[in-house]
Amino acid sequence: MQGKFKGPMNQRDDEALRLDGMNYRFGLIGCGRIGVRHAEHIQEIGVLAATCDADRERADRVAQAHGARAYGSVEELLSAEKDLTVAAICTPNSLHAEHAIKALQAGVHCLVEKPMALSVSDCGEMIKAAEKANRRLFAIKQNRFNPPVAAVKEAIDEGVLGRIYSVHLNCFWNRNADYYTTSEWKGRLAVDGGTLFTQFSHFVDLLYWMVGDIKSAKAFFGNFAHQEEIEFEDTGVVALEFHGGALGSIHYTVNSHQKNMEGSLTIFAEKGTVKIGGQYLNELEYQCIEGFEFKDLPSGNSPNEYGTYVGSMSNHGEVYRNVVDVLKNGAAISTSCFEGLKTVEIIDKIYASAPRPTRSFL
Repeated sequence: MQGKFKGPMNQRDDEALRLDGMNYRFGLIGCGRIGVRHAEHIQEIGVLAATCDADRERADRVAQAHGARAYGSVEELLSAEKDLTVAAICTPNSLHAEHAIKALQAGVHCLVEKPMALSVSDCGEMIKAAEKANRRLFAIKQNRFNPPVAAVKEAIDEGVLGRIYSVHLNCFWNRNADYYTTSEWKGRLAVDGGTLFTQFSHFVDLLYWMVGDIKSAKAFFGNFAHQEEIEFEDTGVVALEFHGGALGSIHYTVNSHQKNMEGSLTIFAEKGTVKIGGQYLNELEYQCIEGFEFKDLPSGNSPNEYGTYVGSMSNHGEVYRNVVDVLKNGAAISTSCFEGLKTVEIIDKIYASAPRPTRSFL
């Protein structure tokens, strides 16, 4: 039996959604590197009406590039722009909850970069604000759109693999000293949250999405190569027990020499073994499945390039298409705010399981 990957949507759907999206006005809150990427994808699917950033020059640059208006604060933007449809929250991690809640209270739908927030309680406050305002709250987990990830998820849901026995996640990336020292907030515990939040929350989300909720975790952490730049771990090894009975592990580091090495997910199950690999969970590296074979998977998008480092797969366009599809057609949200909360809850559980290396630079 050959696995027939359905994919997120066809070309006709894409064009129809683009036309629908032209009726929607987006506000970009945070104009750093990922904010610039969001601006590009917004213009593909809708209208970028306004930008804001605490660094007004950054807001001005992005606004000028896309014919938008620039502001120096969230409050100023929300006060002046009364007809926004969606606010894209791309500010530092610790500000996601504050900025999303303000936008929701102003009657604007919100799309929030990862992580949704740095605490479960903040996620809960965001969800309550969305419900009270009767507005949508979208969490970004774009790795769900990677073709091999989506195909394996389909196979799991259809029972192709049977019972999952164990799952093993490897995240071996490079983040050099400049990555942290040239940032105003990365590496600072109170604002960044840690490596699982900033680098690998997408990967933790996939464990929850594909295998289920985590019952218990036991971790070991170390800071081997970034003791002068960050206030938390650069490496972690985690043992997991899932509520469904499966066992798992996470091995993550930002110490891969000079460049990203691997982002992989290996599943051992009743009816097969499969490994999604490559640097960004973008390749089907191994499969041995009873009476089933994945074939002809699309190659997917390229990773996000940020000059001195490389991020996850560039699937934000799919995220924005989903936003428009939800608002226009009532489609299912690709990643709900409750799933965004579960990722934060799992990371909290991992970090609470063992002492973390700490050092303050404030």
